Amino acid sequence: MTVEYWRWKEYNWHDENIDPKAGSVLSAGCDVGSVSSQAVVMVDGGLYAYSNMRTGSDSPHSALDAMNWALEGTGLKIEDLHYVVGTGYGRVNVPFAHRAITEIACHARGANFMYGPSVRTILDMGGQDCKAIRCDHRGKVTNFLMNDKCAAGTGRGMEVFADLLSVSIEDVGDLSFDVEEEPEPVSSTCVVFAKSEAAGLLRQGWPKNLVLAAYCNAMAHRVVTLLERLGVEKEFAITGGIAKNIGVVRRLEKELGLTGLKSDYDTQIAGALGAALFAGALYEKQQAKK
Repeated sequence: MTVEYWRWKEYNWHDENIDPKAGSVLSAGCDVGSVSSQAVVMVDGGLYAYSNMRTGSDSPHSALDAMNWALEGTGLKIEDLHYVVGTGYGRVNVPFAHRAITEIACHARGANFMYGPSVRTILDMGGQDCKAIRCDHRGKVTNFLMNDKCAAGTGRGMEVFADLLSVSIEDVGDLSFDVEEEPEPVSSTCVVFAKSEAAGLLRQGWPKNLVLAAYCNAMAHRVVTLLERLGVEKEFAITGGIAKNIGVVRRLEKELGLTGLKSDYDTQIAGALGAALFAGALYEKQQAKK
């Protein structure tokens, strides 16, 4: 059987202490990314349920699968939701959404909820791109930058490396620190070149953990360059799947000279969470007009 080292754990959750049918506003967000999809359900502005899964072959089905999985075991159906906002790469293809809002705006709003109103700089490390976002105390975007269209500094790039080295993607961060000293970073301009360079290092006898350290170092440096172009304030937070990779995060923090804000919320749901917050506000505005 072929081992899929790149495959990360998919999951869903809901708060059993909340009765959603007692709520007056059921809002939801669905973030359909190029690599992963998340759905979040909120009851009267509080987090109630969410899911995180691999994006499938098309956006509409991925959105439906993510939302249905978030609602699993809750007694709710999609039709029970008062307002839904779609976001992410496939935001215009969320069939049950009332509106689509960009992932830039949704990640800022979600990060504001997750990390508090002090957050001013957000790094979203997604599956196929990285976004550096500046926001105000309300989570409103004031400026942003995106990297070029290459997977070298993204979650997909890390998946490629996990497969190349036959290392579980969940172990990459820890293993990258099992080195006596930091190696020079591999090429960070293109995932194809970085993969080729890593294969060459393995042939030269480099151990896997040293190659991982070189790649994590390269990812961190590339992202720092993006952040420095935008300008980083100390109230800094990271969202997305790579936020769970300490191999990248700690090197990034060291290069910046900053420690990112911490949150008990799952970093991968930030976009869908922001979309659900927008959905709640839009629904209340809609009702006020009646």
